[in-house]
Amino acid sequence: MAVSANVIIPSVEVSNGLNGYLNKKEEIADVLKKRGNQEYKLKDYAKALKHYNEAIDLLPENPALYGNRAACYMMLGQYCKALDDARKAINLDDKFIKGYLRVIKCCIIMGEILEADKNLRIVLNLDPNNVSILAEQSNLTALKNAFSNAETSYTNKDYRQAVYFLDRTLDYAKSCIAFKVMKAECLAFLKRFQEAQEIVNNILNNIDKQNVDAIYVRGMCMYYMDNIDRAFTHFQHVLKLAPDHSKTVNIYKRAKLLKQKKENGNEAFKASRLKEAYSFYTDALNIDPLNDSTNSKLYFNRATVSFKLGHLNDSVKDCSSALKLDDKYIKPLLRRAKCYLDLEQFDEAVRDYEKAYKLERTNEIKTLLSNAKLQHKRSLRKDYYKILGIHRDASTEEIKKAYRKRALVHHPDRHANATEGEKKEQEKKFKELGEAYGVLSDPNKRFRYDNGQDIEESNGNDIDASSVFRTFFENSRFDPHVGNNFNSFSFKFG
Repeated sequence: MAVSANVIIPSVEVSNGLNGYLNKKEEIADVLKKRGNQEYKLKDYAKALKHYNEAIDLLPENPALYGNRAACYMMLGQYCKALDDARKAINLDDKFIKGYLRVIKCCIIMGEILEADKNLRIVLNLDPNNVSILAEQSNLTALKNAFSNAETSYTNKDYRQAVYFLDRTLDYAKSCIAFKVMKAECLAFLKRFQEAQEIVNNILNNIDKQNVDAIYVRGMCMYYMDNIDRAFTHFQHVLKLAPDHSKTVNIYKRAKLLKQKKENGNEAFKASRLKEAYSFYTDALNIDPLNDSTNSKLYFNRATVSFKLGHLNDSVKDCSSALKLDDKYIKPLLRRAKCYLDLEQFDEAVRDYEKAYKLERTNEIKTLLSNAKLQHKRSLRKDYYKILGIHRDASTEEIKKAYRKRALVHHPDRHANATEGEKKEQEKKFKELGEAYGVLSDPNKRFRYDNGQDIEESNGNDIDASSVFRTFFENSRFDPHVGNNFNSFSFKFG
């Protein structure tokens, strides 16, 4: 046996035989123990541990030495080794109070509630008024209450509350891997993936690289972050280590089904089987409501199908659902903006393009935004094309024909015998026709109007509708009372 060079072996008269040998070992072990105690008080736990190890090598059946080494391991944060030593101590001496206390402390720190409870009952019978024992009893009660609340919250899927109570649980059971993994799982359900991964990565990298629950949670994070292939690798690893791991079995099935339905939808869309694609995407959206990342893409895909089918309101609804799950997802934002434009909901279109431009300041989006603003501005003015009943690329001849037809219908003289309300309505329409013709028949004004520029005459302030009419029909013998017999008119187009 190697003995520390710093140990001073007392001079002892050693008798012949075994007793003398044992006495000498006990004396040396006692010196080593005292050295260890000195280093422990100085908080040099590594040196203290070395002395305790040497003492135990001499006296492997001494409960006090295991108790001391357990205390040293605890200060070093090595609670598994500390618990092993504390268990040995009470197995060697079932009345060893300090040994029981260290078992209970380690069990609380490691979350071994049942073992802590069992040993607490034993030691309370040995010394019911011991202050240290009563303090550990209080800690154990607080731990059990916190964990009970955490379990209840978890069962009720109130993961935010579960995390709160698990934090209280970990205040006592700070080295319990099971509680840490449970917290990481709850954080994953709350979409706090970075925090969840930090917890399980620390366990897998520094404590237990084969911990199936931690591997499951890491795979779960990847699945919910739409990294399906890496998630599959983790789920498969878990099932090799623990084929009956029920949580992994369930999520792996969902992940495979979700991937398959999404791929089926994509294939149908590429083949222009739009209704079939819509059905596949709908099925996929019903598989896992918690998978925000994948579901946001599925909503956008279905919105694209609806757009292609001409179902603009349905497309808007699915784009909104996608953005609710991921408000930085630019594709549904642009798709919804286009739908709003087509629905002539210009305020909403401009709003979406502005959001998109803040996310990605590209020239393409800038152009889309400018066009939307132009259309919005146009929408606030009178639509002269609509008033004349013509399309925007109408020729000069088409503009004249449209004006001639409508002006004859709405001329006030035609409605001399109508009610006052009807007269005013016809006068209004006649005036608007004059404004529309006055702008669209003038190439310069029409160019400015089409480009959203202000037209001074757009409010009809200096356009006399009757003057426009007379100019248009200046050589005709117009009789507004002649009904629809337009053959008497001789039009002279300017």
